[in-house]
Parts: sequence; C-alpha cells; structure tokens
Amino acid sequence: MRVAVAGASGYAGGELLRLIAGHPHFELSVLTADSSAGKTVAEVHQHLAGYAPIAELSFEPQHAIKQADCDLVFMALPSGQSASLAADVADEIKVVDLGPDFRLADPDAWGRYYGGVHAGRWVTGLPELPGARPLIRSADRVAAPGCYSTAAILALAPLVAAGLVEPNDIVIVAASGTSGAGRTLRADLLGSEVMGSVIAYQVAGAHRHTPEIEQALSEFAQDGGKQPRVTVSFTPVLVPMPRGILATCTARLAGSDEDTAALREVLLSRYSAEPFVHVLPEGRWPSTAAVAGSNGVQVQAAADHRAGRATVVVAIDNLGKGAAGQAIQNANLMLGLPEAAGLTSIGVAP
Repeated sequence: MRVAVAGASGYAGGELLRLIAGHPHFELSVLTADSSAGKTVAEVHQHLAGYAPIAELSFEPQHAIKQADCDLVFMALPSGQSASLAADVADEIKVVDLGPDFRLADPDAWGRYYGGVHAGRWVTGLPELPGARPLIRSADRVAAPGCYSTAAILALAPLVAAGLVEPNDIVIVAASGTSGAGRTLRADLLGSEVMGSVIAYQVAGAHRHTPEIEQALSEFAQDGGKQPRVTVSFTPVLVPMPRGILATCTARLAGSDEDTAALREVLLSRYSAEPFVHVLPEGRWPSTAAVAGSNGVQVQAAADHRAGRATVVVAIDNLGKGAAGQAIQNANLMLGLPEAAGLTSIGVAP
C-alpha cells in the first residue's frame, strides 16, 4: 500500500515516518512540508538517517499531496490547514487526519475554540470505542482524536456508558511532554524554560480538546433514554519530558455502592480483548515511561468513597497512541490490513 504524509517535518510527522519505515505493508509515496521543502528526511529527522529507503527522500511543497499516487494520505497539519488540502485529494484516496479540522460536529464549538470556517465532522478514529471499528473500516475519511482527548475518552467512556459515574461532574488533570506543543520554535518551550519546571496552561476549559472530550462522552452517556449534559473541567500541565501523557480523571460516583471492583470490572470487560489497552492489576498505576515509543495504553481505576469519586489514570505516548500510532491503526483498518500491523504496545524503558 502506497501512503503519503502531509506535514511530515513535525514531531507527529516524524513519528509517522518512523512507523511507516517499519510497517510490513506500507511504502512511502510522497512526503510534504512547506517549511522544509527541498531538504531530505535525514536532515530533518536525524533518527531516520540510517534507514536508506526513506533517509534520502526529499520533502516536497504541501500542494504536492494533490497529485500523490497513493492509496492513503496522512495529514499531520496544524488546525485550519487539513480541510483545504483534503478537498483536493481524490475521492478514491483514503485520508486520515491527525489534526483537529474534522473532529467536532458542533460549528459553534469549532468557532469558539478554533475560529474560521467549520469543515464538518469525519468518522472518529478511536477504534476502542464501541461500534467504532465497522465505521472506520468503511470510511474514506477518518479524524484521529487529539492526544489529551484519546487518554481522557479511553479512561472515562466505559464508566459513563455503564452509568457508574455522573457525566456532569468530570475533572481531568493531564500532564504532557513538550512534543505535544509541536516543533515550532517558541521561547516558552526552550530547554532552559521547561527544565525543572511544571506549569499548567489553558486552564478553566480553555484547551481545544475540551469540547472534543465532552462530545465523545456525551455520545455514551444516557439517563432514562435522554442524553444528559456532559461537563468536563480540564487542566493540561506541561512537564519537562519530551513525550508522554498521564491523565488523571475523576468523576462523581453515581451510587454509594460503586467500588473499585465495579470500576475495574467495567474497564476489564471493555478492554480485555483490545490489543493496545492494558488494564493494570489492582494497586499498580500507569506510567508514561512504560508506554514510551509505543501505541500502548495503560489504565487503572479506584473508587474514593471519602470523596464520592471515581479516579481513572491513563498513560499514553502522545506521539504514539495520541497521534501517529493511532493514525496507523486507523489506516490499517481502512485498508483491510491487520489492525496491529507495524505497531506495538511494548514501550521503551528506561
């Protein structure tokens, strides 16, 4: 299968190239990046310098995607850039978008958090959600969720769907490595600024992944046949590491008899057959190091009866399951390949 990558010079684009290089069924057709056009892969992504089939390929201008001879296009572009490019991709070519342009169904939410023209919603590319795989397999256009959204949705969707937690009282605090902010040069992301420091940002519902999390959870929340309001208080935290997300998600327990065993039973039932999601044994908690460099997800839950809340902690690699790995997983499904082809749930440690 021939694949192309738009926006291949960024961190997510580089991770896509690394995964494509080791994929048993993918051949790289075209890679684009306006800012790095004319440079080789080895110049931009030094970790790929030793892989001859890719290392000496040159980045082409972004518009080259329109003429790409391929079966599928990955788009790893900033907000507002995927929609215009996707409109020029032939209908017979499948597309997986890693950006936000096609994630939200609500035009008002898009306007508040992103601005500009709302391009519509594509099929959500989170295969672990109930009923998602048939939709992804039959889709020509798929929007992969954001990194924070992926972690939070995987943590909470099973409990919301089972009615174990109140959907209108959800609090998420998620710590992420600096690669989540992209590769663009910014003073606040310089090594001397982030080393030895932890800082919250876009607090009080200001982060763009907030409506995406609420949208996904609302589709699984039911109250007597009605769809209750889902309210998420989300605080992202920047920590001095290159990659990884640890999301600590709490929600008010729906009943006094809900305990840790009940929470874990629901998560185990939902994820026991999933190749990339691992519900840890009771008493063990997820860590970002354990999933680094992989498409793996670690999950753990406990009930805090003193506070009347459920706590679910999820660890993912923001460039893996949170971006490029999930995109590959979706592409495999769309192209009729084994879902786990070219991917692993095994992290790199230490």
